Amino acid sequence: MTTTNNDKPVWFITGCSTGFGRELASHVLELGYRTVVTARDPDAIKDLAELGDALVLKLDVTDHVQAEAAIKAAEDAFGHIDVLVNNAGIGYFAAVEESEEDEVRKMFDVNFFGLCRMIHVALPTMRKRRKGFIVNLSSIAGLTGLPSLGYYNATKFAVEGLSDALWQEVEPLGIKVMVVEPSGFRTDWAGRSANESQHVIDDYAKTAGKWRKNIRAISGKQSGDPLRAVHAIVQAVNSDNPPHHLLLGNDAFEGAKAKLASLQKEFAAWETVTRGADFPKD
Repeated sequence: MTTTNNDKPVWFITGCSTGFGRELASHVLELGYRTVVTARDPDAIKDLAELGDALVLKLDVTDHVQAEAAIKAAEDAFGHIDVLVNNAGIGYFAAVEESEEDEVRKMFDVNFFGLCRMIHVALPTMRKRRKGFIVNLSSIAGLTGLPSLGYYNATKFAVEGLSDALWQEVEPLGIKVMVVEPSGFRTDWAGRSANESQHVIDDYAKTAGKWRKNIRAISGKQSGDPLRAVHAIVQAVNSDNPPHHLLLGNDAFEGAKAKLASLQKEFAAWETVTRGADFPKD
């Protein structure tokens, strides 16, 4: 259902059928926010319309026509979009050499190019209003690589790089950008939303193979609480000074610190060689 409650912000969320998307949509609706709830199968999310001022739309982020139609429908219903949350995503387990090109391309089309599509069609109105907030769901895997997730890492590293450039371009126009980097949370990402390669190479059994089995095994037992995570996202969006990077979960925080420490150590060890690559100063 939709109303004309114009004093509440408008949130547009992709990938609401499960996981963070569903939890976030439920939370912001309960807060009274006007919310555009989207999924490839709208029947899977129609129950969310009962929670508040919701517009339920069919949206496959890999389909440019659907992306444009969904943004237009949201703007027609609510006048504008205050917060775009690019949550839709899939996973894929495989060593780099084991990975199947069609699966990798499908994952990039959802995780990266689908996210880009939504940004491209939402930005024009945000620019005109000189107001808006773009939230891109990345992962701790967008900051540090993990065996068996090489190409998933690549999609999330791409989201990180795009977002870092984007905020520098649009913040002078009044538009905020935040990347969310969770560690393991009790969603069905590892159990249902991530395929794996059928091409298994024995040489990777103790690296990629072991990691893949371990991640599958803890699905549903991760330390991260999705409800606390979506509360944190809303808190950050509503803050006076939102971060460009929002880590979620102790494992994300410790993993990011370890990555920074490793980089600093390696940079320092090779500083002389690094600095020696420039032309000599006169």
